[in-house]
Amino acid sequence: MSEIRVASRYAKSLLELAQEKDVLEKVNEDMKLFSKTVAQNRDLQLLLQNPIVKADKKLAVINALFKGKVDSMTLAFFDIVARKNRESLLEFIATEFERQYNLYKGIQKAKVTSAVPLTPALREELGRRLVAQTGKTIELEENVDPSLIGGFVLRVGDKQIDSSVKYNLRKLKNNFKDNSYITKI
Repeated sequence: MSEIRVASRYAKSLLELAQEKDVLEKVNEDMKLFSKTVAQNRDLQLLLQNPIVKADKKLAVINALFKGKVDSMTLAFFDIVARKNRESLLEFIATEFERQYNLYKGIQKAKVTSAVPLTPALREELGRRLVAQTGKTIELEENVDPSLIGGFVLRVGDKQIDSSVKYNLRKLKNNFKDNSYITKI
């Protein structure tokens, strides 16, 4: 069974249990904290993936890092995953949990990259339009990339709208290259 399918099953089980115990929001925050911690700490990531280090040692490190910071149910979940020797999947489980949580709550992630930071009015307008188009709550991630010169690149799910000056200049340049035979006549 593939890692993603196994991670999906664990994430689904955790989501359902968290709903049942009425701690879904807390567990969601815990899984975000776990993902962030692993992403920022390469040593922890390597430790979890290392097949030589025993599961109880990995669990001890996880407990040392997260005990008192996460819900007791989240710690118990980490324990179960470690006892099943699946701790190398915890990073995938956390990512899959967030995906399933967003699906359950009707949250759509969107990423906008612009040449300059968005003004609050523009941010609000963009959020309103995305809500109208998707019918979902929008979680907007903003990035600034001065190389775009102007405009923005918006990514929602698997769709991308590139309205940047950089893209339009590149398109114009390619059109000139394609039409260069006209100048030879």
